[in-house]
Amino acid sequence: MTPLSARLAANRYAVDAASHITLDQALARATGTGRRLVLVCPAGVFTEDADGTIAVAHEGCLECGACLAVADPGTLTWHYPVGGRGVRYRQG
Repeated sequence: MTPLSARLAANRYAVDAASHITLDQALARATGTGRRLVLVCPAGVFTEDADGTIAVAHEGCLECGACLAVADPGTLTWHYPVGGRGVRYRQG
């Protein structure tokens, strides 16, 4: 079996200019959701800036839903990218 990074590199992305992920920064800070998003996302879509702001890089999203499992209600809005956009899984 190939390493995870090699398998992820085999995936192809048709990136949509508009993000399919929206994060309420204030609510995420208040509830601790932001930190959980950083820790749980296997693709590293969420990163924490020095000031505590959570950056969202939707371009590499695997559409796995892990973020939805740990986000407190109201902190995260997520939907699948528009037709033909998003991740295309390929066997590596």
